[in-house]
Amino acid sequence: METYEAGQSGDGRDLTQGRGSSTGAGWDPPLRLGQDVRFVLAAVGGGAIRVTREIARRHLRHLETVAINCDPKVQGFDEFDRRVYLGSESGPETDTGGSPFVCGVLARAAEPALQRIFHGVTFVIVVGSLGGGAGSGAFPYVLEVASRNAEVVSAFVIKPFRCEGERRALAERAIGRLHFVESFVEKRERQVATLQILDNESLVESCGAIAFSRVADHWASVIQEHIEHSYLAPTEAILNAAQIASEPLSMETAVEGPATPALEVVSPVHGPTPEVPVPLPALHADANEVELTFEVDGKARPPAAQ
Repeated sequence: METYEAGQSGDGRDLTQGRGSSTGAGWDPPLRLGQDVRFVLAAVGGGAIRVTREIARRHLRHLETVAINCDPKVQGFDEFDRRVYLGSESGPETDTGGSPFVCGVLARAAEPALQRIFHGVTFVIVVGSLGGGAGSGAFPYVLEVASRNAEVVSAFVIKPFRCEGERRALAERAIGRLHFVESFVEKRERQVATLQILDNESLVESCGAIAFSRVADHWASVIQEHIEHSYLAPTEAILNAAQIASEPLSMETAVEGPATPALEVVSPVHGPTPEVPVPLPALHADANEVELTFEVDGKARPPAAQ
């Protein structure tokens, strides 16, 4: 799992300071998309990973992808830039038994690793598939860390079909708990975060019978459209305009992004489309840094589900 460290770039410039300040040599170089301004798409839970794998295969410009799950199989998903297995890399495999509580404990223990992934991110999109252990239990903790670090947050939660019974009921309870994720709630109040519910049942109502394989592809297109039109295109326009004018970015040059396009068979957005902020410099990776392996401390790991 690639990590980012605070400090200076290779040419000695302090990356913790904003760009665009006047110096004796003129203006600093413009912010670079994907480096100084980072876009991260994180998936939590098996269903969310299936959706975001479709997006990862489309190779959106500047987009980093992260897969997070309690299933060790997540480590083999090469389509993602980073993969986080919420469990032990050595010793016996943690049996969550599909328990949201157990997965929540594992996610809380993984906070240092999650902190390193989201630190310095400008825009983060977090997708969770509710109704299972990881999506319902770990998603709120991932969303909390992401919201604490990123400038702008979009959360997408996928609800199971009505015929899935208990899983759908569990998803409803999980959505209710999102109103207590403090950093996310605070960002929604400042209109720099949104929550969108992708209800599988709405596909049945609008499209009739739909192949299960098409569900992931459909939601992937919805989320991709949001990323393109709400984040990538507006940010590119801002940076290109600033570069052409040879002026530093400031609050006066930041403009409100276009309204989120109408999303087909999506429940109403809870809150307005977040305003595109002045991008902040990101932290940079040390080229010599070795891959980080995350392992939950044995004392923090809950007992295997019975």
